[in-house]
Amino acid sequence: MRLVFWTGFAVFMLDQISKYYVVHWLGLANHPTGRIAVFPPYLEFRMAWNRGVNFGLFADFDMRWVLIGLALVISGAVLVWLRNAVRSKWVYITAGLLIGGALGNVIDRLIYGAVADFLNVSCCAINNPYAFNVADVAIFAGAVGLAFLGDDGKRKKTA
Repeated sequence: MRLVFWTGFAVFMLDQISKYYVVHWLGLANHPTGRIAVFPPYLEFRMAWNRGVNFGLFADFDMRWVLIGLALVISGAVLVWLRNAVRSKWVYITAGLLIGGALGNVIDRLIYGAVADFLNVSCCAINNPYAFNVADVAIFAGAVGLAFLGDDGKRKKTA
């Protein structure tokens, strides 16, 4: 379980530091265009306050506390699930990715009332209108990892 903690902690810190750097230090939240070209045309910082779920779905509804609660419940459920069976180190790492990312977005919702999204990747003359953050990448990677690596069928022995 230490691997879950340290992976989650690293993801959480990377997410929060990157958000602070881009939103406050670079001033993206107050930038006149809300955009900063980083590696044109592939990478751009594009400020987006996401009050909803993925891709801003349900942003018109006040779901802040529901989404905070849901992230905490899912994180807790993953931890409980991990305690009931023997898992590989990769399962613990992917669980840490998911939990660290979820908690990073929870902090945003508590502080700002929305998740700070700023990474925008476009390629090949396709203009991507969506922005995301480090936590989103970690949540996605963690969920995919748990889906594919999650159950090896071995149960812990109880005495």
